[in-house]
Amino acid sequence: MPIAVQSARHLKTRLERVIAVVRPGADDTARSLAAEGCEVVPCLEAERGMGASLSCGARAAGEAGGYIIALGDMPFVRPSTIAAVCEALAAGAPLAAPYFRTRRGHPVGIAGRYRAELEALGGDEGARALLERHAAELVKIPCGDPGVIRDIDAPGDLAPPLAV
Repeated sequence: MPIAVQSARHLKTRLERVIAVVRPGADDTARSLAAEGCEVVPCLEAERGMGASLSCGARAAGEAGGYIIALGDMPFVRPSTIAAVCEALAAGAPLAAPYFRTRRGHPVGIAGRYRAELEALGGDEGARALLERHAAELVKIPCGDPGVIRDIDAPGDLAPPLAV
């Protein structure tokens, strides 16, 4: 099972609509995500970086009250954390992100008023520049969920973290 499927399963527990942006040629992953009930959108410009993928996802989502930006390589984010980000947006937060200790994590909530900025993203930074431009509007959600900062880049990343 692709790691992205577990990430999507957690999102699906809290969100009615999950749009999965995939690279062209990721057919097995796309099929697996579609089988989980995700709307799968191939991003023809994915090689341009995370920003291009976010832009593609925002265009596919269309007008919305808010967007939850989650990463497919972060399967350890707890559904309760996803819910907390959703609740912050629903309560009027322009931007919301979980923080584990002092580190900002994912998913990030972005109010619908930033749709044009999301659609204009490009490059490898993702939404970092948008968050920095509007840092004063970011609602920081303290959480005890280390999954918000734990991504899977290599097989060794799947091993349980060492106790500290």
